[in-house]
Amino acid sequence: MVDSRPLASPRDRARALRAAQTCAEQRLWYHLRAGRLGGLKFKRQKPIGRFIADFVCHAHRLVIELDGGQHAEPAHQIRDRKRTARLERHGWRVLRFWNHDVLASVEVVLEAILIAVAGRPSPPAPPPQAGEGRSATPSHRRTASGDGHSR
Repeated sequence: MVDSRPLASPRDRARALRAAQTCAEQRLWYHLRAGRLGGLKFKRQKPIGRFIADFVCHAHRLVIELDGGQHAEPAHQIRDRKRTARLERHGWRVLRFWNHDVLASVEVVLEAILIAVAGRPSPPAPPPQAGEGRSATPSHRRTASGDGHSR
């Protein structure tokens, strides 16, 4: 039997994700919410186009993604790279952190976020896209050990 119910809207999916946060998301959100990190305003589980970003700072066009162990799988890494590239083409910077690093050393993660924000001024909104361009902005996966894949 085919389910004839319409797919949930991105807003509905984001609401469901906010209600079912991981421990790492809860821990990071505690530090990001209400301007606790350098007065920056973040939103959680925010739809951006067809994606739902874990955390977003609109003023700095910054997306923060938290990755669990499944993101170490090659197929998931490919999807993550494509998603990051698409967000970057639309003017977003993407920082990725392992859940383990948030839980084990949240201070290092918070410092990396502050450095990323301080290192570059708020970018202007991108011009309307006629086609898919290429961004010169690299993505980052910061970890406590700095190797990008510590667990």
